[in-house]
Amino acid sequence: MAKKISIIGIPMDFGQLLRGVDMGPSAVRYTGLISRLRLLGHEVVDKGDISIPIRDCDINARKGDKVLKEDKYLKEITRICESIYKVGKKVVKDGHFPLFIGGDHSVAVGTVASVTNDEPIGLIWIDAHGDFNTPDSSPSGNIHGMPLAALIGEGHDSLVNVGRPGAKIHPENVVMIGQRDLDAGEKERLKKAGIAIFTMRDIDEQGISSVANKALMKFIHLKRIHLTIDMDALDPVEAPGVGTPVPGGISYREAHLLMEILADSGKITSMDLVEINPILDIANKTAELAVELTLSALGKSIL
Repeated sequence: MAKKISIIGIPMDFGQLLRGVDMGPSAVRYTGLISRLRLLGHEVVDKGDISIPIRDCDINARKGDKVLKEDKYLKEITRICESIYKVGKKVVKDGHFPLFIGGDHSVAVGTVASVTNDEPIGLIWIDAHGDFNTPDSSPSGNIHGMPLAALIGEGHDSLVNVGRPGAKIHPENVVMIGQRDLDAGEKERLKKAGIAIFTMRDIDEQGISSVANKALMKFIHLKRIHLTIDMDALDPVEAPGVGTPVPGGISYREAHLLMEILADSGKITSMDLVEINPILDIANKTAELAVELTLSALGKSIL
């Protein structure tokens, strides 16, 4: 089914230490994303990029790690996520499918907030990591490891309250796929929250089609699903251009089959692509794969 798609770039790298992920939107556009979406029959509008302040490269030397652990660009990230919320909210109101391109995964605090409302929505979180830390549990203090926790109402108050006060999604409406590197504190908190999680072991044992269908069964009562894809969920052989690669990830074909099954549900109504770092990439391979997966999620099929 043809959609009206609005592309929203978010060139933000405040949520982690490595530079380069802010160039993700440019790398994705460079692949010809817009023309390729139009070939599928979609109407596409590029909304440009969210305005991002210049990052202070000297903040580490100026403040020191101990202070940073408590407040690593928290104010900047909060402001940016508020801007994402406003833009995304209008896109949804206009009846368009928002396709957000990051940027690090902390942008999801704003993207998910913008697509949620009084009607419950499902959230599929594809990632090598849990992103379920709080300031107390995080070993690094990097906010790109905290967005999912903030979305269910835990962590920094300013992040929890982006867009409107409180949690944006209930844990029972979240499914995580592809995890293989969880911090000790995250493991306990994920178990306590009761979030459905399909780790790489589950994918290995059950197969990606079974995992995809089980994920969709969790959302059988819901009309809409937001899909967020951190490209480090893929095996580094397939997606080398990420800041926190973890061996043993989702394969090229597994990723496409997952997207195809999710597309068949007809419930994907918004989407993120995050953590694409062209500086670390090889010939834009990761951005190209991200676009190929997007096309599969939006209706491209073999036959």
